[in-house]
Amino acid sequence: MKDYTTPDLNHSALISIDVQNDFVLDDAPARIPGTLEAVPAMKKVVQSFRDSGIPIIHVIRLYMPDGSNVDLCRRAAVESGARIAIPESEGAELVTSLKPNIDTRLNAPLLLSGGLQEIGDNEFVLFKPRWGAFYQTGLEGFLRGRDINTLVFLGCNYPNCPRTSIYEASERDFKIMLVTDAISQLYPRGEDEMSNIGVTLYSSENLGQPLPASICNR
Repeated sequence: MKDYTTPDLNHSALISIDVQNDFVLDDAPARIPGTLEAVPAMKKVVQSFRDSGIPIIHVIRLYMPDGSNVDLCRRAAVESGARIAIPESEGAELVTSLKPNIDTRLNAPLLLSGGLQEIGDNEFVLFKPRWGAFYQTGLEGFLRGRDINTLVFLGCNYPNCPRTSIYEASERDFKIMLVTDAISQLYPRGEDEMSNIGVTLYSSENLGQPLPASICNR
């Protein structure tokens, strides 16, 4: 029987979802419990992919202060003054541990216009306007253009944006890996759901070591 779901790291990219200060830090306005504790595992995996030259895409949210681009479930709060991932704010920034350089800052106008911001060698940031990383973004075209067939996911709040993004990736026939200790709010039923759609579950211990030398500078 042909194997369609085994990951192919030689044609892979790492996708981080919403690892931004306003969702991660202890005093953050939209803190997701467990995310800060998962950051060391995220860092290990990101650095491994970075060292191996595999593409990394940090997918983020940016909420306009007037609420005009905010999901309906949060729009009223932002309209009433909640400051969550406001463009050019410190809260919208990637957590420092995941940045390729401590001085890296998001280019909000570029991101909000749909552009990809290159923040390192083969490392990018992409804005998504809703839960899923593929919804009204150029992510699929970017990946297809680089002959990528496997996506490795980590990030913030599995039930919402990561899960939606994974289902979107599955609908597009990408092979998928989920780093189980590098994502917050993952639960046993969620792991079963992922396995049932062909997602391969790994821990950062599997992916935190230097990756094969053949996976370099694509």
